[in-house]
Amino acid sequence: MNAAGLIFSNIHDQSVPQLTNNRTMASVPFGCRYRLIDFALSNMVNSDITKIGIVTHDNYQSLLDHIGTGKDWDLARRSGGIKILPPFITSFTSPEANKLYTTRLEALMGVMNFISRCNEDNIVMSDCDAICNIDISAAFKQHTDTDADITVVGAQLNSGNHENNTSLITLETGEGNKLIGVSRGKPAQGAEVSTNIVIVKRSYLINALNEASSRGYSHFYMDLISKNMHKDKFYVYHHKGYYNIIGSLEAYFSCNMELLDPNKRRELFEAPYAPIYTKVRNSAPTKYTENASVKNSYIADGCVIDGTVENSIIFRGVKVGKGAVIKNAIILQDTYIGSDVTLNCVITDKNVVINDGRMLSGHQTMPFFIGKGMRV
Repeated sequence: MNAAGLIFSNIHDQSVPQLTNNRTMASVPFGCRYRLIDFALSNMVNSDITKIGIVTHDNYQSLLDHIGTGKDWDLARRSGGIKILPPFITSFTSPEANKLYTTRLEALMGVMNFISRCNEDNIVMSDCDAICNIDISAAFKQHTDTDADITVVGAQLNSGNHENNTSLITLETGEGNKLIGVSRGKPAQGAEVSTNIVIVKRSYLINALNEASSRGYSHFYMDLISKNMHKDKFYVYHHKGYYNIIGSLEAYFSCNMELLDPNKRRELFEAPYAPIYTKVRNSAPTKYTENASVKNSYIADGCVIDGTVENSIIFRGVKVGKGAVIKNAIILQDTYIGSDVTLNCVITDKNVVINDGRMLSGHQTMPFFIGKGMRV
């Protein structure tokens, strides 16, 4: 594919501050063994995009640890591969106003050097808050067939819990998949929203960014796209498969819980054209003692289960003590749960310790969260 990739690792950090306090959105754990960036990376790699720049901002040490050399995505290459684009001081503002980027447009202006040095004719951009398995090559074919300046990949949200997500962009499509309108805010029932996967001609992007800088534009959709829609060729590619977005802690909880539905899990991870890759860890198999009882749960390697686990997502290295009852919970890596503990609708970050006999409960619409390294 004649395209380079560009992934924004931090654009939506404020959506889930509980989980991004010590990491980027891109490195938020998901589904027992994945990080959110795995979906964006895999979507690109499966479509033969082998040069990918990752735009960082802050708290990106865990992201670097996860990506490494990129070999798990077949991106450890002399030519192309993964390029980490570190934080920057915006060069288009006055010296006294210099600051780290806060918008997508500012981020794009800050990596103009990467964009201008690419030999590829197109740039495929993606965020890290989406849970999807998309055939970007099909969208790229439409992009080239229509000779589009910009093609936005749109989809219908798979489930709710998006009432407070004000960053969603609703797309209005006209004849021939032409993009004729964009709006921001809570979408109407059944409306198509932008997945924030965007294919754009590199030459067009460079010119558009220069114009945006001179005109003081601040929003990619509401300024750059909306104000040029009448004269430039913008199209929408309609993704029909699974798509969901993590715009809050409640949405993070429900997206993980959806993996317990075999049909949705197969649609996401067993799509006919695309596996989802992640960093490979050689862990020992999970040990289930004679006291263990597990029902409808997704459990990673390296765990020790000595209690009851139902309708839960358990990450690597978790210890569940004797007599503990874990229901409707997301337990992140290396959490220790003592004996006779009861958890319901709880999310624990990494390295949490829950002492014997504790009883903690939230609700599906407001899960109880325990921060990284905390002891209860």
